[in-house]
Amino acid sequence: MSTTQSERLRELLEPLVASQGLDLEEIAVDSVGRKRVLRVVVDSDTGADLDRIADVSRELSAKLDESDAMGDAEYTLEVGTPGAERSLTEHRHYVRATDRLVRFQLHEGGELVARIVAVDEDGIDLEVPGVKGRKATTRRLAFGDIDKARVQVEFNRKDTKSTENTEHTQNSDTTEEEA
Repeated sequence: MSTTQSERLRELLEPLVASQGLDLEEIAVDSVGRKRVLRVVVDSDTGADLDRIADVSRELSAKLDESDAMGDAEYTLEVGTPGAERSLTEHRHYVRATDRLVRFQLHEGGELVARIVAVDEDGIDLEVPGVKGRKATTRRLAFGDIDKARVQVEFNRKDTKSTENTEHTQNSDTTEEEA
């Protein structure tokens, strides 16, 4: 896809996506045989459920049909959200990944896997998991030190908030029964 087409598509579609309360994260046009596929990735601070995706997909489809941004050849429009292991490239991505485990490729050549605890304008505060029974440590990482960052899928993570709520509820129930 040429830069000109990409820019035209972004200018055309971004206002519609924003009107639905979403951010336009990515646009890609791929050739599949004789057809083309226009992939649009959207997201928001609160996520995007299927109803919001369907609404924005209808809006984008109508706008594309009334414009010549995709030319005369057939194409398929696919609208979705970033995958579970999304790359973090914008400040808002890091904010949305708070409490998530992330693999960082550092400019200095190293790699770090840590949980994002907080994000500000200059960088991020991390919790680096302990190894072999050691406690987790904290670390500050400036955005300028990050080459690449990708959210990691966690299958065995215990939800500490649910555990705290369960313990609190159990303690409250016990107290009420004893009274």
